[in-house]
Amino acid sequence: MNFEPTQERQLIRQTAADVAEEFGPEHWREKERDGEFSEAFWDELAEAGFHGLLIPEAYGGADMGMQEMGLAMETLCAEGCGMAGTWYLVLTAGMAAVGIREYGTDDQKERYLSDIADGKRNFSIGITEPEAGTNTLNVATTAEREGDEYVLDGQKAWITFADRAENMIVVTRTTPREAVDRGTDGISLFIVEMDDPNVDVSPIPKHGINYSKSCEVFMEDVRVPAENLLGEEDDGWWVLVDMLNPERIGFAAAGTGIGKLAANMAIEYATDREVFGAPIGSHQGVSFPITKAYARMETATLMREKAAWLYDQGQQCGYETNVAKATAVSAGIEAVKHSMQAFGGWGYAEEYDVERWWREITLTRLAPVSQQMAYNHIAQELGFPKSY
Repeated sequence: MNFEPTQERQLIRQTAADVAEEFGPEHWREKERDGEFSEAFWDELAEAGFHGLLIPEAYGGADMGMQEMGLAMETLCAEGCGMAGTWYLVLTAGMAAVGIREYGTDDQKERYLSDIADGKRNFSIGITEPEAGTNTLNVATTAEREGDEYVLDGQKAWITFADRAENMIVVTRTTPREAVDRGTDGISLFIVEMDDPNVDVSPIPKHGINYSKSCEVFMEDVRVPAENLLGEEDDGWWVLVDMLNPERIGFAAAGTGIGKLAANMAIEYATDREVFGAPIGSHQGVSFPITKAYARMETATLMREKAAWLYDQGQQCGYETNVAKATAVSAGIEAVKHSMQAFGGWGYAEEYDVERWWREITLTRLAPVSQQMAYNHIAQELGFPKSY
């Protein structure tokens, strides 16, 4: 790994900072309050080239990697966008782009990658189910082959962008779990058109990040052309794994990005706010908790860089992505909590935004993998007996 900032990375950082300045806290406060998707921000990400960072140049992308994508996400988050800096990129420009780039047919690449890079196509990722939860191997959504089609039936939950996406990559079982030797066998992924009349989408009222809907998705007799199979039938687990690592890297960027945003705002406030004749930031009871969390975020950023570097080199990185995600989220949560405390009562007010960042970063404890499951993976890699 080389930590010298290249010209490309300096440009990415500056561009992300410029975008975040245009779409700062006030913009997201308004979108959160109104429950509106920010089309303008989505289009600006396309104009900046961020939707195409992971897409080959042949399809209009920049042909870069997760190191650059992580940098863009963290900078967007930290410079004013909060969770939106990762949220609007991680599914389509991250997971879908990687899945199609690495496992798509030539026709699928032609159909989808250029539109993703241009910001003209939005993907949702249909993994989570009400009963399976974190145990993706227990998905109950089925896909049965009938001639040149597969017929999909099932239900998904917490599917972001399902209300507005053109496509969804759906995780299914093409062979029942009881009929395979390994639980990872029998999984297949399909690219589904969301305007299919047999796909029903219902948004879920939620605690935060209301500038984007997360939805239940019901599929009944959804007929998908066989050519929309992503990867090989019954071997989709490994396609999904390659898509999940960028998601965890992205959420690590969100953890440190949101944490740094809140901390920097708190430092500014604590420098100006005087109580008993001195700035409150001069008291170690205010400064030390934020400083300690900031130091942990800086360390977590380095682990995210390592995980992204390994991913970009095509090496195994499950351990590193889980360490990065777990540590970034833990440190970010501490940073936002103590930053909120530094604002005192104003930390509870919408106009200072930190209460919204608290609601946003709370989600990262639960998704895309819970902290407990991340630590389960890390523990197993360290040599502890498997617990799940």
